[in-house]
Amino acid sequence: MNVEYFLRPGAVVAAVLLVAAMMAAGFCPASIDKLGRWLPRPARVAGPALLCVPYALVATSFGIFRWGWFAVYALLPVAIAFLLEQARSEDSGQRGNWRDFVVLLALGLAVDLRWLEPAWPHGLAALGKILLLDAGIFGFLVVRRLEGVGFDLRLTLRDLRRGLGEYCIYALIAIPLGLWLGFLHLHAILPSPLRAVGAFVFTFLFIAIPEELFFRGWLQNLLERRMGRTAALLLTAALFGLAHWNKRTLNFNWRYVVMAAIAGLFYGRAWRAQRRVGASAITHASVDTTWSLWLR
Repeated sequence: MNVEYFLRPGAVVAAVLLVAAMMAAGFCPASIDKLGRWLPRPARVAGPALLCVPYALVATSFGIFRWGWFAVYALLPVAIAFLLEQARSEDSGQRGNWRDFVVLLALGLAVDLRWLEPAWPHGLAALGKILLLDAGIFGFLVVRRLEGVGFDLRLTLRDLRRGLGEYCIYALIAIPLGLWLGFLHLHAILPSPLRAVGAFVFTFLFIAIPEELFFRGWLQNLLERRMGRTAALLLTAALFGLAHWNKRTLNFNWRYVVMAAIAGLFYGRAWRAQRRVGASAITHASVDTTWSLWLR
């Protein structure tokens, strides 16, 4: 498939809209909080229906538009906003409402089991994941106004120190263990520094940030309010590991589950130190970049 196939105007505009929404939330957290206080309830609940627009732009460009998928992408974000609006009304102490966990379960399964990928052209399913992430961001940050998420991409030196510190500790454990399990394999050729930097930036923005926001900023954050810091850390790490059960194989990949669960402990530690998604995303991106360039 040539490059022009992926650079159709509809796909470019949709990608810009989806990524811009994520970046705006990450770099302007105060504005997102103000938006949640300023928007009237009908707009908070119905507004996310606009997320069907990126799907329509991409699908129309590729001639695969279906009204059924259009309805899914118009109604699912609204359902998320409605549930989280109800959760906010009934759970003013933010201890976590059953509706919070229903939303997280729906988002997690939709991504992990790839329920919605058939709606997208080959090679552009990642846009569907970012769309769901934006629905979650609007729901939890604008509608629910969940505290302590730490979705602030204005990185600080403390983020770097904590993120890289947890990465170093994890590497001391994971590399020997991964080699012993046969999960890791040393590469014969080292990548260029430019490629390594590019891989880190891409991984940080499009893999680490979405996963850390979901697992640490939302899930671990809510679980802490119900079961305490240590139990929440352990359970979130276990769930993070299980989310990798079908990665790179059609069978249960237990080695991946074990390695990811251990990694989840260190990602969780990095997040909860200052409650900053940026710190855990640095750890996550460093691990994934090292693995993909030197040890996969």
